[in-house]
Amino acid sequence: QVQLVESGGGLVQPGGSLRLSCAASGNIFSINVMGWYRQAPGKQRELVATITSGQTTNYNDSVKGRFTISRDNAKRTVYLQMNSLKSEDTAVYYCNQEIKSRSWQGWSTYWGQGTQVTVSS
Repeated sequence: QVQLVESGGGLVQPGGSLRLSCAASGNIFSINVMGWYRQAPGKQRELVATITSGQTTNYNDSVKGRFTISRDNAKRTVYLQMNSLKSEDTAVYYCNQEIKSRSWQGWSTYWGQGTQVTVSS
């Protein structure tokens, strides 16, 4: 079994910063792409950022220049540094990792439980 545990959400004022973390544990042979998604009330879940095992990153246009995704492979953890936060960044943030539990198995996608980020004065 594989589990993703997120941390770091909370309430922050506009212009503030937060750092999200998502650590994977369990039966893990290899991790491919790691990412962050978010879902605001009444809206569909959307991609925020992804990072490949080769450190290639991809960002939603709305967060470019403000958010930074990074990963620590030894800790099986993906981070999302969020700066210059806006009210429209308010959402539940979910992490996502593509994991292979055995060398001969295919990739499976796992999700974290979600962490609330609220940007408000």
